[in-house]
Amino acid sequence: MNDDSEQAIADDIAAVARISAVPSMLRICCQATGMGFAAVARVSDGNWTACAVQDDIQFGLKVGGRLEVQTTLCSESRTARRPVVIDHASQDPVYAGHHTPRIYNIESYISVPIVLPNGEYFGNLCGIDPKPAKVSDVRTVAVFERFAELIALQLESEQRREDAESALTTERATAELREHFIAVLGHDLRSPLSAIAMTGELLARRPEADLEKMGQRLGKSAKRMALLIEDVMDFARARLGNGIGAKLVDTDDLGRQLADVVAELRAAYPDREVVSRIAIDATVRCDAGRLQQLLSNLLGNALTYGAVDQPVEVDARIRDEVLEISVANQGEPIPSESQGRVFEPYWRPVSSAPGGGLGLGLYICAEIIKAHDGGLKVTSSLDKGTRFMAQLPLR
Repeated sequence: MNDDSEQAIADDIAAVARISAVPSMLRICCQATGMGFAAVARVSDGNWTACAVQDDIQFGLKVGGRLEVQTTLCSESRTARRPVVIDHASQDPVYAGHHTPRIYNIESYISVPIVLPNGEYFGNLCGIDPKPAKVSDVRTVAVFERFAELIALQLESEQRREDAESALTTERATAELREHFIAVLGHDLRSPLSAIAMTGELLARRPEADLEKMGQRLGKSAKRMALLIEDVMDFARARLGNGIGAKLVDTDDLGRQLADVVAELRAAYPDREVVSRIAIDATVRCDAGRLQQLLSNLLGNALTYGAVDQPVEVDARIRDEVLEISVANQGEPIPSESQGRVFEPYWRPVSSAPGGGLGLGLYICAEIIKAHDGGLKVTSSLDKGTRFMAQLPLR
């Protein structure tokens, strides 16, 4: 990377920003290691520039922020093209006297190179914390390396996209990201995730109040990470196989099972009003678990993006031999030009908060309905609100 012009740096920051999964990657890096700061950095001979940041410790570095590259260990990682990993800098035989930990008051540190498939060095995926942390574990380093590979692959895809027609390039970029992302989340992350979940469970059982709360927080984080993994695995089944599988059986209590989903979301959002009208009085041949997943995704979206002072409405009924499940909310409507894209994988509205998710929920909903030979549509306007309607023909 030889071009350190302001335009080149701005273009690279924008390229990283277009990778919608990066905020979730940085959050997972922090959650998996206990570190409070993670970043994707553009690193050259003359500049260290933050392109994406997760800062839970008020380190103070924001997107676009720069450091003197000589003061960072990323320069050493760039020279050797190998990770630099430190668990406890002040006690490390190599780095105890190094200037970088002293300058930035850090004890734990990890920096993994981001090298594009064509051999070009882009920068580093970094994590730091003023407290010691066990980051030299083989599985932890593997997570950072796989994420660095994913970022590199997507950056290369973005470069190709600029040189080709957008439709064709988007398909190629998505295909590469999908295959490697599935491999990472399906394999490399499950082992450390299991360890995190087990640690949280053990801490939650301790009599000390602080440890119990810490264990509960860790358990919730592990659950969120597990949901991300399951979304990506569902995406894999849909795109690489023959769609999301659905085990269709005659179900007599679908109404109760959908009501359980509403109750779960009400508990998760105690300050929100959810109006539920579920009236299913017939046997429905369906995959009840998948329809629960559908309703959970739709209701979760409505609670996230809907007006907080207005109720969310859930309706489920059978009309004219068709099962209808709908979720409606008031608030800012989905722009008409975006309504055709809401079911695309990795698509998220511009208003989404960084790190909120991977943008697969509505895509998975559409695939679930497709597996039931039904349809899913959205209507959205300022006066009538936003409504997602799933319609499944009775078999």
